Amino acid sequence: MSTAEETTQVERPDHPVNRPDAAATVVLTMRQLGVAGLPRNYELFYEAVTGGRRDLVDALSELGARPTQKQLDEVAARVLGRGDEAAVEEAHSKIVTKLSEIIALLRKERTSMETYGKILGETSSGLAAPQPLSREFLEKIISVTATATRTSLASQREIVSSIGNKSNELQSVKMQLEEYKRLADTDALTQISNRRAFDRALGTIYDSNRNIVFSALILADIDRFKTINDRFGHPVGDRILQIVANLIRSTVKAEAFVARTGGEEFAIILEGHGEDATCRVAEEVRQTILDAPFVNTAKGTNYGPITVSLGLCMATQAQSPDDLYAKADRALYASKTAGRNRTTRFSALKDGNFGKNWLLYRNS
Repeated sequence: MSTAEETTQVERPDHPVNRPDAAATVVLTMRQLGVAGLPRNYELFYEAVTGGRRDLVDALSELGARPTQKQLDEVAARVLGRGDEAAVEEAHSKIVTKLSEIIALLRKERTSMETYGKILGETSSGLAAPQPLSREFLEKIISVTATATRTSLASQREIVSSIGNKSNELQSVKMQLEEYKRLADTDALTQISNRRAFDRALGTIYDSNRNIVFSALILADIDRFKTINDRFGHPVGDRILQIVANLIRSTVKAEAFVARTGGEEFAIILEGHGEDATCRVAEEVRQTILDAPFVNTAKGTNYGPITVSLGLCMATQAQSPDDLYAKADRALYASKTAGRNRTTRFSALKDGNFGKNWLLYRNS
């Protein structure tokens, strides 16, 4: 891969909030590398460009120009834990097959019942005929009716049993699909929600006035995380991300939405909190992480203290999901520039046009 191509892949935009630039970079990168413009490919390169995943960038760089779709899918499955496309397709195929089998069984039952009805109809006609009914004729009617009844009952039992089995199989496939959906919305490293799930949750805030009044967004970013990775290595950095994610998840209420939105950044969506209460939650998260030991007991290595900077914005202070994210991010950046390891409210900023020095932010 040429240096220019590698730079296009590896160089991360100033910040995920700068979505138009990120989108342009992703499209340009895919075009330069000859990658098909499929949604799953776009998502893969978007994660590489905005997610701070060095392992993903390296894996894509190793493929060189014009990678095959199979190679790209293998990278997604290996690095991001996504085998979802093929798995969902397989589950869909199973559902269609099982439904077709159930329909076939119901059609068989219909045919059986129609045959049984025809026999009963003929028997009824025979009984209603004006000629005398002989013993032989009555015995024949009884025999035919009994045989038809036994056959119909046996067929119904078989079909009911088969439909029950197929229904159980469909339930199993349904559970598989639900698990695939959960995995598709889960960050592979930290096991909390990922950026895709976050974008969807953020968008629902502005679906109703009630959500807007009672919702807030907190963004948290690990301070000087690049230094941690450079000093101790990416495996240690990954472990710290996992611990921080667990600390955030265990600190906030169960109903709060927690996601890793990219790299070392996390997001918390709260409902039913005023601004003061939201700030208290953010401070509790900050203090919990500050007080937590980040120690490798086997080696005796202390990686701490680990701190986070936070920014928050109430949904009522923004006009849209993107605006809410941007304003919470400005508050987060204000915490960075003020010395890190602190929480800033967007409402506390002097104006709504808080500028950014992105180079400083990227190395924070």
